[in-house]
Amino acid sequence: MFLLDTHAWVWSVEGDITRIGPKARRALERAAARDQLRVSPASVFEITALCLSGRLRFAQSAEQWITEALSTPGLRVAELTVPIAIDAGHIPRTALADPMDRLLVATARRLDAALLTADRTILQYASDNRGVRLLDASR
Repeated sequence: MFLLDTHAWVWSVEGDITRIGPKARRALERAAARDQLRVSPASVFEITALCLSGRLRFAQSAEQWITEALSTPGLRVAELTVPIAIDAGHIPRTALADPMDRLLVATARRLDAALLTADRTILQYASDNRGVRLLDASR
């Protein structure tokens, strides 16, 4: 199972194959075929906020994009639970400053999923800490 980091979700939906490497693309295809792709509600929040701030633009509204993106075969929204929030709260700000990144890492851990990301800070955190499985989206 894979949890998509926000940028990886956007790249995969938008078909940005220049940013998603061949290994990551193959893993996404296999996971989608087995109904094992997940996105976090935190990513839905992040996309909405980025669109509102003008840092992310789509041809349609954020709400339309999200609705259509969530209809991708094999993709489901992961539940954001109290244990996930507690786990995320235990990740030090010094390790991952972005609270959304902490929520994504904790969600992946609780789902026993690999987090598909190209975020160098998260990749470094995972290499320093056990219990976090990742796949570098750029590979």
